[in-house]
Amino acid sequence: MNTLKHTPGSDATWFRRYPPSAPVRMRLLCLPHAGGSASFYHSWGNALGDDVEVLATRYPGRQERIVEPCLETMEELADAVTAAVLPLLDKPLALFGHSMGASLAYEVAVRLERRHGFGPSLLVVSGQRPPHGQRPRTAHLDGAESVLAEVRKLGGTDAALLEDPDLQELVMPALLADFSVVGRYAEKGPRPALPVRCPVVGHVGDRDPNVTVADVAAWADVAPKGFELKVWEGDHFYLAPRRDELVADLASRLR
Repeated sequence: MNTLKHTPGSDATWFRRYPPSAPVRMRLLCLPHAGGSASFYHSWGNALGDDVEVLATRYPGRQERIVEPCLETMEELADAVTAAVLPLLDKPLALFGHSMGASLAYEVAVRLERRHGFGPSLLVVSGQRPPHGQRPRTAHLDGAESVLAEVRKLGGTDAALLEDPDLQELVMPALLADFSVVGRYAEKGPRPALPVRCPVVGHVGDRDPNVTVADVAAWADVAPKGFELKVWEGDHFYLAPRRDELVADLASRLR
């Protein structure tokens, strides 16, 4: 059974912590996609090894933080997550992010290295272009229906749930904010390809409607310490049906 640990301070606000059964050897920081939440990683909680603590990131404006205002730029999110994880750097840290969360994982890794002198052990990105491969996205400028159309196109459990009008009303503020994060991150096109000082692994579904295998392969340009590409059968949310295999792959890399 997954168990949660809450400790005082900003890390308790920002992360659901899943303590392992043995003393913590390292931590995996998991960053959700646009419209996603910490619950997306609940089943990962105790599956990465008996000495790996999972930190599932809680974005403001949803679930336990529903009353808080959402953040609408990548810079705000990355600065806040970086500040929140600083007290937890007594152990090695790896990062995993899917879609918007992949860009956020990269930005947090860059901040940890360049502002705080801390080098993550591993950066794992999924279903997203690298910074220098970003393209302008405008769904956030066209209102709720445009955002919903994009969510339906990408698929996943979230898309099915959004057909419920009551639930749609509840989650739309967070969805709109996250799509603003994505759109504003790329509004001026490609961003600088700042290298990270750790190995990078890129994951992608072979039928992703928005991100190609070549797009994800370009993360190699920011990975002078080594890059590996993993292509999975599936769409943008390949990681739901392939959860067990993906978690096993991550666990083997964190050992």
